[in-house]
Amino acid sequence: MRRFEALNDRHMGNLQPSPFNSYNYMTNIITVTFILFSVIDVPGNLPIILDMKRRGVAIDPKWSTIAAGTLMVLFLFFGASILGLFGLEVESFALAGALIIFFIGLEMTLGIRFFRDDDESEGGSGSLVPIAFPLLAGAGTLTTILSLKADFDTYSILGGIMLNLLLIFLMLRSSTWLGKKLTPAAMNTLRKVFGILVIAIAFQMFRSNLLQ
Repeated sequence: MRRFEALNDRHMGNLQPSPFNSYNYMTNIITVTFILFSVIDVPGNLPIILDMKRRGVAIDPKWSTIAAGTLMVLFLFFGASILGLFGLEVESFALAGALIIFFIGLEMTLGIRFFRDDDESEGGSGSLVPIAFPLLAGAGTLTTILSLKADFDTYSILGGIMLNLLLIFLMLRSSTWLGKKLTPAAMNTLRKVFGILVIAIAFQMFRSNLLQ
């Protein structure tokens, strides 16, 4: 009986997920979360958000987060199908995405602008435009999500998106408080640090997809 129980325990142990695989899964989620957080650049967009609030633009953290998350998830699951209509492969799109991420990193580090959006109108609501799109779920973010599919599984990317949505909601909700606590010099330093890391990530993505 004891021998049977020992064999049964050993068999059930084999059915449990491997710690190594679980570790890799969590590592992938953390990596994706960091990449998306760097590209979305909520700390870098904080001055824009605060300026909009000063001009009377209403921003609802809940609806901004829901709208941005909907765009990200839709592009995660249907972005490849959209590319298929144009005869493009995910790897090719990932190379283009790596270039965009590289220029985003240069923007963050050097303080120059490569991508320019239309100025938001004063007054009214800015929860959907320009907060959800294009500030949070803009071309750079959507391109990055599709580019990540060449190196990470869907569940890891989805987990990274969800964690970023939580961070986005908390950041939007406490934007006024953060604006009082963080000095312009501190926000500028954080932006440059994230920018350098984004450039390194872009080089790594470009190299991995070019060698495939």
